[in-house]
Amino acid sequence: MKEKKVIGKKELISILDLELYDLDAKVDTGADSNALHCDHIYIDDENNVHFHLLDEVHLAYHGKKMVVPLYKVKKVKSSNGEIQERPSIKVSVKFFGKKYKTVISLTNRADMKYPMLIGRRFLSGKFLVDVSQEYLSKENK
Repeated sequence: MKEKKVIGKKELISILDLELYDLDAKVDTGADSNALHCDHIYIDDENNVHFHLLDEVHLAYHGKKMVVPLYKVKKVKSSNGEIQERPSIKVSVKFFGKKYKTVISLTNRADMKYPMLIGRRFLSGKFLVDVSQEYLSKENK
């Protein structure tokens, strides 16, 4: 059986394709998929998704305008139980020193504390979550 990496309830993740490094992320085993906090989200006629990043902790990212190819639009049940249609993008991320391809949905997480949410689809088969720990990725650097 493959050894799984133990991670904490909060970790750092870098989204390489967006040049976003060391974003604070909440590890959420109750969430199916990953989500990134942004606003002014729209899809153009060429199937690109446009959005502004929102991360007040990293001022270089806050308000940064992005244009990325749309992966797909999917229905997601939000934390309040509401079903939303969200655009998603497929990107390379760096997590615990390794690169992974993953899908991230784009949504306004204004009422949430962390700009990134890591869901169980990304975690499955690779990681175990120790909820008593935080930022174990910093020790891994």
